[in-house]
Amino acid sequence: MIVIGIAGGTGSGKSTVVSKIISSLPPGEVALLPQDNYYRDSSHIPPEERQNINFDEPASIEWPLLEKHLAELKAGHSIDMPTYSYLTCTRCKEVIPVEPRDVVIVEGILVLSQPELRDMMDVKVFVDADDDERLIRVIARDCISRGRTPQMVIDRYQQVLKPMHEQYIAPSKRFADLIVPQGGNNTVAITLLTDYIESRLRHLPR
Repeated sequence: MIVIGIAGGTGSGKSTVVSKIISSLPPGEVALLPQDNYYRDSSHIPPEERQNINFDEPASIEWPLLEKHLAELKAGHSIDMPTYSYLTCTRCKEVIPVEPRDVVIVEGILVLSQPELRDMMDVKVFVDADDDERLIRVIARDCISRGRTPQMVIDRYQQVLKPMHEQYIAPSKRFADLIVPQGGNNTVAITLLTDYIESRLRHLPR
């Protein structure tokens, strides 16, 4: 099994990089553990206060559960991955069964900020993009899928996303084995990464 960690700022193009890796490999070869599925449950917080939760700091993630699930996959066991609703800011009752695969991708803005999680990775990737490009993508995403207005997104970017990026996310770049500038548009870097993964897969014991 090869464990790949893919981090980068909000709106940097991580999901595009992940989808291109998955599409380049045989069907069923990859298991995906998105960091966002492991947000701590906020159902005990009044609904009107949930919009004030800082989702861009490490404390918002249930890291021990993510690390436990990754360890179980590495040991050859299946897991029930939690799901999370951005609309209600609560963990859902539904879970997603995940089977061990030759490639496991752990993806999220903060996954390279955690030493214990980094130690479980074979390849660490940081997807980079200019701040203005990331903001444009975040506005488009949050207005469509998370019910926010452009002004709400801009305010949150200035008050939370930008300072958290500078404090936690950008510094984790130094732990990366590969930095992918221009996000999902960098076909050369993505090809190099997928070629390396395929090379590693050929040497896995069968």
